[in-house]
Amino acid sequence: MLSTDWKAPKRGRSTEVEATPDLVVEDVQTGWCGAVVRVEKAGGMHVVHLEDRRGKTKAFPLGPGFLLDGKPVVLTPPTASQREALKAAKEAGRRTASGSVAVHDAKAKVASGSRIFVEGRHDAELVEKVWGHDLRVEGVVVEMLDGVDDLTAVIREFAPDRSRRMGVLVDHLVPGTKEAKIVEQARHAASPDHVLVVGHPYVDVWQSVRPERLGWSQWPVIPRGTSWKHGILAELGWPHSSQADVAHGWKRILSTVRTYADLEPSLLGRVEELIDFVTAPA
Repeated sequence: MLSTDWKAPKRGRSTEVEATPDLVVEDVQTGWCGAVVRVEKAGGMHVVHLEDRRGKTKAFPLGPGFLLDGKPVVLTPPTASQREALKAAKEAGRRTASGSVAVHDAKAKVASGSRIFVEGRHDAELVEKVWGHDLRVEGVVVEMLDGVDDLTAVIREFAPDRSRRMGVLVDHLVPGTKEAKIVEQARHAASPDHVLVVGHPYVDVWQSVRPERLGWSQWPVIPRGTSWKHGILAELGWPHSSQADVAHGWKRILSTVRTYADLEPSLLGRVEELIDFVTAPA
C-alpha cells in the first residue's frame, strides 16, 4: 500500500494543461464552467477568460483550481509554440471551418428568399459553427422546424419556387423509419426543382460528431426506453438529470468540433448538397 500514491486526492493529482482556446474547464470554487476565450496579463498576473453556455464571460486567475472532464488541472499560459501556431492559424485563415475558401472583409448579404430548414436548435448550432461563414456570404438563413411531423404543411406554407428554394435536413432518415414516411409524403408537396429534402442516418445530430472527439471509438448504443441524450451524457459521466444538463452537455460536445474534419461524411455531404441547391442560380 505504501508503495502507491496513497495520499493522492480522490480525483487524482492535478496535471498541467495549456489554456488553449475552446478548452472547456470548470472552476472548482464557483462551479463556473466554460470554454477558454483568451489568456491575458492583468495586474501583473495571468488571467483566463471562460465563456459559459449562455455566452457570458468571467475571468479567473490562471493556475490551479480547475477541473477538466472531472479531473483537477493546473491551467498554464499557452507556450510560445502554441501562440505561434494560433497566430499562424489566424493569419492563414484562408479557409473556413467547412474547408471552403474564406472571403475576408465581406459583409453578409441581405438574406435571400431561399432557406435551409433543420429539425432543432442543436442542428442549427452545428451548421452555424461549421458553415456559418459560407452561409452569411451567400445570404442564406437557417431556420428550425422543431421536428418534421408537419413537414408537408411547412413546405406548403413556405411556397417555394424557382427563386425561393427550400432545403431541409432531417435526422434519422433511413428506410422504414417514421421520418422516411414523412419525407416521402412531403416530397409531393412541391416540385423537386424547388424543394430538396435530405437526411443523415443518425438518431440525433450529436452522433454526427466523430466519436474520437469524445474519446470513443464509436458512439455507445443506448437501450430502448432510455432517453438517448440522457443516456449519452451518462456514458460520458456528465450530469444528465435535467434539460439544463442536456444543454450544457451539448455545449461541451459542440466545443470539440473545430472544422468539418470533426464531423462524419454522412452529414457533411448532405449539408453541402443543401447549400449548393439553395444557392444555385434561378
